[in-house]
Amino acid sequence: MPIRIAIIEDDDWIRDNLATQIGGTPGFQCVARFRSAEEALAQVAGNLPDVILLDINLPKMNGIECARRLKQLVPSAQILMLTVYEDSDRIFKSLLAGASGYLLKRTPQAEIITAIADVHRGNSPMTGHIARKVVQFFNQRGRMEKEIETLSQREREVLDRLAEGIAYKEIADVLALSIDTVRMHIKGIYGKLHVHSRGEAVAKYLRK
Repeated sequence: MPIRIAIIEDDDWIRDNLATQIGGTPGFQCVARFRSAEEALAQVAGNLPDVILLDINLPKMNGIECARRLKQLVPSAQILMLTVYEDSDRIFKSLLAGASGYLLKRTPQAEIITAIADVHRGNSPMTGHIARKVVQFFNQRGRMEKEIETLSQREREVLDRLAEGIAYKEIADVLALSIDTVRMHIKGIYGKLHVHSRGEAVAKYLRK
């Protein structure tokens, strides 16, 4: 059976060109083409694709939210993001939304075909540049988790309250501490997390 592919792309030339390339490759079949996330969500379940090529920068609903909803509608389909963007935020939001791979639109079409086969086999194809960003992200995340682990139980309690937006005096009252003790714990938190402000400390804590 050929690999069944759906394309969600608002650029007519890119969408049609990909469909032609896929249709002309043995073992691959383009079963649906959509111009928007809304159109795809309304019809994709009736086509049952194995792999979905999905652009991030779609009109109205973006590709990241579309990916999240597609995984609910057709959970067996593998989603391969195809986009011009390289920034880490979009990469990880796509992966968290359920995408299995992430390629740049400038990727040669022969490599896109290979990536479709790879993702269908359960792999996670990515361009080398993006793969390095993924590794860097998880290395950084690992370092952050180790920093968080160095916090004492009391420091974590103080940081929990900081994350809730509570003032120092209220933190002291809630935890039955003096204001000076709260300040001492906050100084220790800043040192262990290598930050210089409440905002940086909370941001790092929430990303753990």
